[in-house]
Amino acid sequence: MVPHDLPAPEWFTADDSVLGVALVFPLQGPAGIFGPTCELCARLAAEEVNRDGGVLGRELRLVPVDGSGAPREVAGHVEALVDLGVVQGVTGWHISSVRQALAPRIAHRVPYVYTALYEGGEDTAGVFLTSETPRDQLRPAMDLLARERGVRRWFVVGNDYVWPRRTARAARGYAHTFGGSVAGEVYLPLGTHDFEPVLRGIERSDADGVLMLLVGSDAVRFNRAFAAHGLHARCLRLSTLMDENMLMASGPAATEDLYSTAGFFASLANRDTLDFHGQYAARYGVEAPALGSLGESCYEGVLLLAALLKRAGTLDVCAIGAAAGAVSYEGPRGLLHLRDSHVRQRIYLARADGLDFDVLTELDLRGAHP
Repeated sequence: MVPHDLPAPEWFTADDSVLGVALVFPLQGPAGIFGPTCELCARLAAEEVNRDGGVLGRELRLVPVDGSGAPREVAGHVEALVDLGVVQGVTGWHISSVRQALAPRIAHRVPYVYTALYEGGEDTAGVFLTSETPRDQLRPAMDLLARERGVRRWFVVGNDYVWPRRTARAARGYAHTFGGSVAGEVYLPLGTHDFEPVLRGIERSDADGVLMLLVGSDAVRFNRAFAAHGLHARCLRLSTLMDENMLMASGPAATEDLYSTAGFFASLANRDTLDFHGQYAARYGVEAPALGSLGESCYEGVLLLAALLKRAGTLDVCAIGAAAGAVSYEGPRGLLHLRDSHVRQRIYLARADGLDFDVLTELDLRGAHP
């Protein structure tokens, strides 16, 4: 963090010809596994915006911020950048605990586009959200797996913070709606390595489905332990946070009968996704970190922030909020629109197939709005 009473480093200096955007994403910890993809995708979007003339006559410049630290420390760092006039907007993928610490401190001052899937319910003025919520992502996936795979008894394994706990609370209601139940829940600190007690609990519960609400490398380690324990032969897994980087790190032997639900998969064979692959490979080469939903969300975060500012024609947060209902943008998921500060989107269910995802279907969201 840059203290308010000390001179800022040269690269922090405000410049009226530049529109600074704090890109808050994980550089270390469990979520660090997909941090490089998040940064590369965001930079790709910023370059695209600048080729198109920038924003409000200014060059869009990303200011990286490590979002993997303690939430209050991350929020203080970003607030200092706002105070210094270095950034006029914030975006990126970071966990909900960071969002909850950050939004009250900056959202009334600069627009804040949050790109991570989350537990739902965020209504702070000045916050705009691009990703999935349990109502549209988890509910229809649980419905489909109940009908097609006969899953009735779920066991929840999550990290111990707001997103897993609130998502699990929603899952209990969804399971009941579809004739099932949640047979057990376990919440673990970020950075957990020992899953043996959890695996024994899953065995005792006689669950036929495990809902994974684990972040990054925690999910990777859980997948490996789950397969080594032989539980893949007894129950399927469903994750709402499993991108291609996490899948590859888990390895094909550890992902049998693993399902993921998301608004984007790199294996989607449509024109928008294929164009995105081409742009990414042309810019960074074929050995760049794998594209996935979490990195792609950061690409969209930059595009949405630029679209909000262009539509409002000002940096004023109140004016941006007033104009937000008419905002749309086009990216790797096609043309998307805002409604109630959230992006309306399609959601898919995929099953792990070796080191990639086989996208099975677009989920029916009609039942997701009771």
